[in-house]
Amino acid sequence: MADRPGDDDGDAGVKLDTKPKTKRPPLYKVMILNDDYTPMEFVVHVLERFFGLSHAQAFEIMLTVHKKGLAVVGVFSFEVAETKVTQVMDFARRHQHPLQCTMEKE
Repeated sequence: MADRPGDDDGDAGVKLDTKPKTKRPPLYKVMILNDDYTPMEFVVHVLERFFGLSHAQAFEIMLTVHKKGLAVVGVFSFEVAETKVTQVMDFARRHQHPLQCTMEKE
């Protein structure tokens, strides 16, 4: 057998394919906070409209907000969480309610 150019005696010819590990993006909790002025029905409407909850689910979360002072409404990527917070805050202001919606890293 003749030596071919590029053949190394020490090379076993094994190529290792390594896949870089990708990290999942951090998630953010979106929370609704209680206040003494926003009507409960308005909070239920917001939860149904912006978070796709059924009336029963929205009502339960609204009661949690009312009793405990806040409730986590969902967990999303940063961009989605930021958009939801902005939508809720804008909607509440347009309807002259002081409803607060915030997000924090999970």
